Amino acid sequence: MKTMGLSQLVLVNPRQFPDPQADAMASGASDLLLNARVVSSLTEALNGTLFATALTARRRELAVEPLWAREAAGELVVAAGTGDVALVFGNETSGLSNDEVALCRRWASIPTQPGPQSGGSSLNLAQAVQVMCYELRMAAVDPGTLPQIAGAGDLASHDDIEGLLSHLERAAFVSGYLDPDQPKRFMPRMRRLLARARVEHEEISILRGLLTAFEKCAKKID
Repeated sequence: MKTMGLSQLVLVNPRQFPDPQADAMASGASDLLLNARVVSSLTEALNGTLFATALTARRRELAVEPLWAREAAGELVVAAGTGDVALVFGNETSGLSNDEVALCRRWASIPTQPGPQSGGSSLNLAQAVQVMCYELRMAAVDPGTLPQIAGAGDLASHDDIEGLLSHLERAAFVSGYLDPDQPKRFMPRMRRLLARARVEHEEISILRGLLTAFEKCAKKID
């Protein structure tokens, strides 16, 4: 929850709380446990909410149409603009009862591989919570740009590319790999390869350093 920016946790009739194992597994999110609200029933947990969505992997013969997780997350985010909303999960063993699902305005499922070879159609509770927290975040927040890798993204210039091609041709001759009288289409193909690769300036330096080392080895052998 905390990793995805969510902070309001409500626990319905937990078997044990506070719990040392929960504290140990919180991994930097102990404040969520410290501030969790503990109630005796789902009805009490949903008091004051505008909209609630239950997560279940089982087919429910109910009047309300289900949604897949992604669409359900988008619906919850829209509803959250006018009041508190809730995402409701059952326990690890039996999930949610029909009566508990009926207390929610919507029910949703996380799509999984169907059939006997899928290893089971349902996720465990922690996995389901993580998936839904991720979907909520993606529906609510623009993730922005990915972090930049230091030294990456500085594309090689035309001069860089031409210098590398000339160096590559020279090294191919020196090493004996390429026959100067019959170069065939070696250089056009190398030019095409570099055009596709979007080579960066630092990568040009690495490749030219490698070619220089090859040339030195070739001269020693001669």
